[in-house]
Amino acid sequence: MQQLILHAGFAGATVFLGGMLANFFNHHLPDSPVKYAITHTSMSFGAGIILSALALVLIPKGMETLNLFPLTISFLSGALLFMVIDQYLAAQGGQTATLLAMLMDFVPESIALGAVFAIEPEMATLLAIFIGLQNLPESFNAFRDLVQSGFSIRKTLVIFFFLSFFGIAGALIGHFFLTDYPDLTAHLMTFASGGILYLLIQDIIPESKLKQNYLTSLGAVLGFLIGMIGEKIQ
Repeated sequence: MQQLILHAGFAGATVFLGGMLANFFNHHLPDSPVKYAITHTSMSFGAGIILSALALVLIPKGMETLNLFPLTISFLSGALLFMVIDQYLAAQGGQTATLLAMLMDFVPESIALGAVFAIEPEMATLLAIFIGLQNLPESFNAFRDLVQSGFSIRKTLVIFFFLSFFGIAGALIGHFFLTDYPDLTAHLMTFASGGILYLLIQDIIPESKLKQNYLTSLGAVLGFLIGMIGEKIQ
């Protein structure tokens, strides 16, 4: 149990670390074209990592377990729910798409980490590393979005500190309650996939584009490559 908590704790700690790095980068370095390009490249890199989690982890796990009809219902339900949430938040003037996508990715994978740990500890170790690597750029970008939405730096860092413990909570839930319920875990992953894909296309990818700079899009390719490498070495 101690090993599971350590694995999940590492995976979640990078949420807070990404917020700390974003605070330093955004508020303690002078504005410049290079800084602007790095910010947008990090957004596209995070989008690539989220997309890799979607394509290589969440959807395949759901498709392995669920039949076509329940798979379709779960996927569309996630997309429709987060379309409604996104519309509501947009009406309020908030920019939280990256944070929502990060949580939709982080929580199901943490639950999967807990469910897998008792069966394949080595795979669980690699999954924890992969989740941690994903959370770093995602939280970096989410910090910027929350601050631009009107949250203070201190409040945003406090939020990220508590979010970093979601990994431990998710892993314990997966380990104790969902190990014997693969269908429920698959529904959760497929539901999350629909929501993530909607947020990526609607908000995150368009925001990451930078005019007259074609290298920023390469960040998404590199982010997806990180996911490919993580999946390959499992």
